[in-house]
Amino acid sequence: MNIELLKYQEQIISLSKKAGEAILEIYHSADFGIEAKADNSPLTLADQAAQQVIAEGLKNTPFPLLSEEGREIPFAERKDWEYFWMIDPLDGTKEFIKKNGEFTVNIALIYQNRPILGVVHAPVLGNTFYAAKGQGAFSLNKHKIQQLNSKNPQNQLPEVFQIIASRSHMNPETTQFISQYPQHELLSMGSSLKFTLIAEGKAHVYPRAAPTMEWDTAAAQIIVEEAGGQVLQFGTSEPLNYNKENLLNPYFVVYADASYLIS
Repeated sequence: MNIELLKYQEQIISLSKKAGEAILEIYHSADFGIEAKADNSPLTLADQAAQQVIAEGLKNTPFPLLSEEGREIPFAERKDWEYFWMIDPLDGTKEFIKKNGEFTVNIALIYQNRPILGVVHAPVLGNTFYAAKGQGAFSLNKHKIQQLNSKNPQNQLPEVFQIIASRSHMNPETTQFISQYPQHELLSMGSSLKFTLIAEGKAHVYPRAAPTMEWDTAAAQIIVEEAGGQVLQFGTSEPLNYNKENLLNPYFVVYADASYLIS
């Protein structure tokens, strides 16, 4: 890995905010221009506006771009990519439509199938989370920068585990997983903000036994990892990997600290 990560970090932080501004213009308008994609998930004018901003901003970098709202790229074309950008221009479109503010702009740089750089920007909340491999994870709010640390202090397990569960994906697998933690409270949050709660140490575990795509998790994964946490495939100790032939993620669990893993 021989690139200037911090140079690109500044660029994508700025770009995520610019995309956020484009999203907010539509968020505060009367018409979201909602359409249904082929998989029946919603698409808005804001998704498309953010995609345009990010694609334009990254076109002069030496890396290709794989995005939820970009063109579908065959595996034969992308399988040998060493570096590439993984983008979700508006993660949490359903939250955007509900106008609850729990949506994000996600930009990640992938190297050899693992994220090495990531930004998660929440336009309504005004929070930007970012991390680069080996450089730590940080949050930025109103020019105040704070380093993130999700680690378990003095190896003392919490008396009550704060567990994040998706509002719309509480299924038997998730319920069974949560039952491993007898003393727990459930939290709920939209989009990649679930990961940022873990990275901030405000939650301990986030099980996801429901479909997600690679662009939903890439940027947030490096932020959690650099804060001291882990993003592991459900029932294993293997991290999520990227640029698979099928871009659907396996089920996974996000841990703020490895000591919270119950085998």
